Amino acid sequence: MKKRISAALVLLCAASALFAGARREAAAPASGGKTPMEFVIGNGTEIQSIDPTQIEGVPEHRVNAALFEGLVGYDPRTNKAVPGVAESWSTSADGTVITFKIRSGLTWSDGTPITAQTIVDSWLYHLNPTTGSKYAYMPGMVIKGADLYNTQGGQPSDVGIRAVNPSTFEVTLVGNVPYAIDMFAHQSFSPIPMHVVQRYGADWIKKENFVSNGPFVLGEWIPNDHLTVIPNDHYWNKANVFLTKITFLPVEDTNTAYQAFKNGEMDWSTNIPLALIDQLKLDKDYRVDTQLGSYFYYVNTTHPILKDVRIRKALSMSFDRQELIDRVVKGGQIPAFALVPPIGDYQPAVGTGYDVAAAKQLLAEAGYPNGQGLPTFAIIYNTLDSHKVIAEYLQQVWKNTLGVNVTLQNLEWSTFLEERKTSRMELGRAGWIADYADAQNFLDLLITDGGNNDGHYSNPEYDRLIRQAASLPDGAERNSVMRQAEEIAITRDQVVIPIYYYVSQNLIDLDKWDGWYTNPQDVHPWVGIRRK
Repeated sequence: MKKRISAALVLLCAASALFAGARREAAAPASGGKTPMEFVIGNGTEIQSIDPTQIEGVPEHRVNAALFEGLVGYDPRTNKAVPGVAESWSTSADGTVITFKIRSGLTWSDGTPITAQTIVDSWLYHLNPTTGSKYAYMPGMVIKGADLYNTQGGQPSDVGIRAVNPSTFEVTLVGNVPYAIDMFAHQSFSPIPMHVVQRYGADWIKKENFVSNGPFVLGEWIPNDHLTVIPNDHYWNKANVFLTKITFLPVEDTNTAYQAFKNGEMDWSTNIPLALIDQLKLDKDYRVDTQLGSYFYYVNTTHPILKDVRIRKALSMSFDRQELIDRVVKGGQIPAFALVPPIGDYQPAVGTGYDVAAAKQLLAEAGYPNGQGLPTFAIIYNTLDSHKVIAEYLQQVWKNTLGVNVTLQNLEWSTFLEERKTSRMELGRAGWIADYADAQNFLDLLITDGGNNDGHYSNPEYDRLIRQAASLPDGAERNSVMRQAEEIAITRDQVVIPIYYYVSQNLIDLDKWDGWYTNPQDVHPWVGIRRK
């Protein structure tokens, strides 16, 4: 106990010094004659990268949104697509071809022009198998020929994208994809400064080489300490960029972040201290809203023991999700038995429900009555108090109700993400916030060899249905196909253990800041945020 308190004090002192330094820097004169307006965000953890092809998580997405802008961006209130690099677009009568009008005079932060060919080259770079893009499967699901190039030995010429002329970019889809425009705001479609990549290779993201096309450019990045961005003078919409500096702090300790926020040393805290949740509910700066997101556990479906669906179902059916929410996380989350949250007219899979007696029976049928003979499994999770207490809750419930033993392993963010992808992973905590408001975004997680299929699930029938859904227009038929696929993966095969549907939880003083709004995906563009 004494060591834990001492460690916390050291962390608080180090963080206080960091916050104090940030405040001193904020008082310095700003470039371009603007009144200094620094914004400090507690970003939760150290990011993986600033290369759009190599990032996966929400903390990385926040930084990416400052540095890069795609054909479209996010509306700050609705998260629907708004013009970005493209000032407008049109769709063919059959919905399969979208034509974008690229803004004139666009450049990278080093003055290099951005044209329709820039988008072609960038998207092909994302799809090139040698790039190893984390999200290459996303364009692969919707662009004609993209998956053929990315995974099946096809050629760049197979991909349905072309520069009609310097200001006109055209993309041919696999069908009438209703969510494609909103999807294109995601970082898997970010422009890439290929002239820099070709010159420096993997070193293109180093400070001295880095260029971007978003509202900000990289100021400084000291890993595990801070990352700063400053306005991009070449950005087309710089008149609406009011912040003169954003500082991203990788503070994992939620209590440290909370104290920094209350002390005025942080403007936005993205992680909430669970122990103070009842107190925070009374705080005017606590922002909570429903969110299109799911919290769940991946299960390694190739594991010698966990490949038995009866064991996976027993684990999922044996705990009371409402009790976990009411007694442990206390944030108003919604119990989940499916992967997809309710989105529009889509109704999620039924799932296997909560039934302790049935769970015990399944475990006995698998040859492990009361857990006898079953090896100990490991749960991995990344550093955050809520992940820890959820894992501890499941550890206790599974021991008491099923006789199943699990150990817990807390990992640093980047290490956690890499470990969860390996065949060593047995049970791994996961969360998915919608990149666009469509059930497909969640169901794509489980396609064979998908970039985020960390449970290594593979089912040809599921894959066929998901690809069929991707080519159908929005409506009852498409919803039915997706629902059929989810029933296979969740209700029948139990390839993940759903736990709850998210609510967004943030601390920010909206009496002080304008341009920041709660929204369905908890995505907050930096353009337009300003001090009142």
